[in-house]
Amino acid sequence: MTIEIIRERLHNYLKVADDKKIAAIYTLLEDDILEQIAWWGDNAFVEELNKEYTGWESGDTKGYTIEETEQIITELKSKRQSS
Repeated sequence: MTIEIIRERLHNYLKVADDKKIAAIYTLLEDDILEQIAWWGDNAFVEELNKEYTGWESGDTKGYTIEETEQIITELKSKRQSS
């Protein structure tokens, strides 16, 4: 079974599981979940964000507007569907 299938099955299960099971699963994974959420505690990641922001602010790094990003995503989805 591929990871993609496992992710989909877990996602679907979480939609319908009873509250007690959801709470138990969360308890098992809580530390991992909180670690993923607390990106600001990852000094290397924050440093990289600051570097990118400084580059964007000075004009040395290209940035994209929300509209540009949405257009790029739409084009990529269209290409994927036509393949």
